Amino acid sequence: MKNKIKAIFIAFVTFCIFTQALPVFAQAKQDALKLYREKKYTEAIAVCEAELAENPSNIDSYAVLCWSLVKNKQYAEAEQRGLAANRIKPYDGRILEIIGEAKFYQGKNIGAMQFFQDYIANATKGTSTGIAYYFMGEIYIKQAKYQHADISLSMAVREEPLLDYWWMRLGYAREKTSSYESALKAYNKALELNPSQADALRGKARCTAELQ
Repeated sequence: MKNKIKAIFIAFVTFCIFTQALPVFAQAKQDALKLYREKKYTEAIAVCEAELAENPSNIDSYAVLCWSLVKNKQYAEAEQRGLAANRIKPYDGRILEIIGEAKFYQGKNIGAMQFFQDYIANATKGTSTGIAYYFMGEIYIKQAKYQHADISLSMAVREEPLLDYWWMRLGYAREKTSSYESALKAYNKALELNPSQADALRGKARCTAELQ
């Protein structure tokens, strides 16, 4: 009887300890994202690596890891880890997009374009695709495909209309096709959002001169 009571008591104590530890455990799982949002990228990477050591299929950890690696300018490693995550869950939008970014920053424009297109193709309702369209626009500018860049950047600012830099790049793409009036509209929008946007000021001056 005593042994039975002792076993019940131990089980009860264990249950209490475990249930009290659950919130702490859950909070620990959120630490990487919190660190990322606080721009503590090295610390976020370390937390994600620990989570992945515990659970190698944790896509959430992979996502925050890759975001942090890109912000930390560890582009090759971000690409490698992103591709590993992509093999686990091929259509996760977070992974598709961040692989595109990692490739973009390494100058792998063709590969980056494919991942951005895949991200857009697999985007669920309500998901913002502005960032992918922005990077696609930048790639088209690099390739001197300015009309394509105009289309992509127009889509980008439609989804994210408060980013002055994106409006400035849209103005530049339009200017390169000699569409000075529409370029001027984009430059003016950039300056409305940020009056000290130097590239937009210069672009506006060039377009104004062309229209006189």
